Amino acid sequence: QVTLVESGGGLVQAGGSLKLSCAASGRLSMRVFGWFRQALGKEREYVALLAWSDGRSYYRESVKGRFTISRDSAKNAVYLEMNSLKPEDTAVYYCADAPRWDLYPNAYDSWGQGTQVTVSS
Repeated sequence: QVTLVESGGGLVQAGGSLKLSCAASGRLSMRVFGWFRQALGKEREYVALLAWSDGRSYYRESVKGRFTISRDSAKNAVYLEMNSLKPEDTAVYYCADAPRWDLYPNAYDSWGQGTQVTVSS
């Protein structure tokens, strides 16, 4: 079982940047990590995925070129760097892990507590 703890959310103006961190514990080598978000009244959606073993990544279309997912093997951490933030990026962001590559939340076993990101216009 992997345990995940997010940090780094906050309030930022449109065009600004934030970097989210996800501290992970457990066996990570064969896991896929995802950053998801859930805006008020909306379904949870994937933002970016990363394969721990080789660093392969994938992004939803609306964040391509603005967000970067990465990992630090020495710190057992996954990051989401968010640039050029827009009001529509406002949501609670979650880190999660899964045994396979998947875009849907149901495939993910462990979830962090979430961190609020608010982008003001």
